[in-house]
Amino acid sequence: MDYYLAIDIGASSGRHILGHLENGKLIIEEIHRFDNGIKEDGDNLVWNTESLFNEICNGLIKCKQANKQPKTMGIDTWGVDYVLLDANKQRIGKSYAYRDNRTEGMDKKLDMIMSLEEVYQRTGLQKLPFNTIYQLMAHKVKHPEDLQKAAYFLMMPDYFHFLLTGEISNEYTNASTTQLVDVRNKQWDKELIRRIGIDTSIFSPISKPKTKLGRLSENIVKKVGFCCDVVLPCTHDTGSAFMAVPAANDNSVYLSSGTWSLMGCELQEPITTPLSKQLNYTNEGGYNYRYRYLKNIMGLWMLQSVKGELKEKLSYQDLYIAASETEVSTIIDCDDNRFLAPKSMIKEIQNCCAEQGFKVYKTPGELAAVIYNSLADCYKRTVKELSELTKKDFESLHIVGGGSQDVYLNRLTAKALKVPVFAGPIEATALGNLMAQMIADKVFVDLKQARRCIFESFGTNLVVTDN
Repeated sequence: MDYYLAIDIGASSGRHILGHLENGKLIIEEIHRFDNGIKEDGDNLVWNTESLFNEICNGLIKCKQANKQPKTMGIDTWGVDYVLLDANKQRIGKSYAYRDNRTEGMDKKLDMIMSLEEVYQRTGLQKLPFNTIYQLMAHKVKHPEDLQKAAYFLMMPDYFHFLLTGEISNEYTNASTTQLVDVRNKQWDKELIRRIGIDTSIFSPISKPKTKLGRLSENIVKKVGFCCDVVLPCTHDTGSAFMAVPAANDNSVYLSSGTWSLMGCELQEPITTPLSKQLNYTNEGGYNYRYRYLKNIMGLWMLQSVKGELKEKLSYQDLYIAASETEVSTIIDCDDNRFLAPKSMIKEIQNCCAEQGFKVYKTPGELAAVIYNSLADCYKRTVKELSELTKKDFESLHIVGGGSQDVYLNRLTAKALKVPVFAGPIEATALGNLMAQMIADKVFVDLKQARRCIFESFGTNLVVTDN
């Protein structure tokens, strides 16, 4: 039996998901799960890449112990963050996390070099304070010695793939989150890179999903006990999640719901109009050069942060039940950057409510209700904007990812949008990762057949509202 391994690493946890076919249906099994999170390192917020790679290897060892060695494997992570290597392929400096504040003011510096309008025209990427372009500019200002020594630039999954195989690669979907890739020719925008003062030679040629990168190196084989091929999936987790939307069509809106909410649709051509820029939509690279035209919404990060601050140990189910039992209808702008990395999410929400003349909410149910109401309202506004920008009338919403389990938010969303809302699959990111590997191995002919298999294997749930 052929097994395929998706290693999906998010901002709060990672997991190894094995997949194989049985009687035409995809069977998945979680073989390993581990914690992740942003760490404080002096004045910076960073990722513990050593710990993450150890966990990657631990999961491979568990595959061997279970006698389920994968035929191929691939890793996906979040976007925008990167690692620099020197000429000896040793890591340089810290692995900065996107919530670090060192990028403050870099948008103004970029605007003096090249107008933000031109940057959007060239890259199609929405302006977010943590985009890689701003991170690299901050790196150049605060630690120029790192960039002087740098010989290779790798996004997070590229780095982990390198540690496994020794091969250097920049995969397309994650590279597209940097705001350094030409949105039309899908290659590094070297003029833009030169203009911000970065050596273009550190950027390797861009590889497409489905590319066979190589095999596990001898050192890794000795450590984990077997060898397999490493195949590039859509290494950006949203790219993988969008691949796994079952029964998708051109009139569907997709919502990858988790720490972040990524809401949008698939297009064959990018949209870089002034209105698109004004409304802050992004054209990220997807599988087979589709564009993921979407908006990054703060997502369940706000709820996760509130939950972590509460003295009471409440589950997410406890919170959405408590929210559903309140009469709070307050809406705040959940996309305000004030909620990106506050010292206290509870105080930030309370301050925001007070500034707008609302009650200062204190109970877990009230705080959760504010977040839920605000997210549902944001989703409604986003679908309306998408219709205006794409000239399409969207007929349904498909919610995938961990957030698709949030029954209360799904109901609020369905009520707000007034279109059929389908929830699932939960493990969309890992499934999309597996799909790319299995298409590369000719298990599936194309993405359409792979999506049909996901639908037949996992189905979707129609979200029912009270009215």
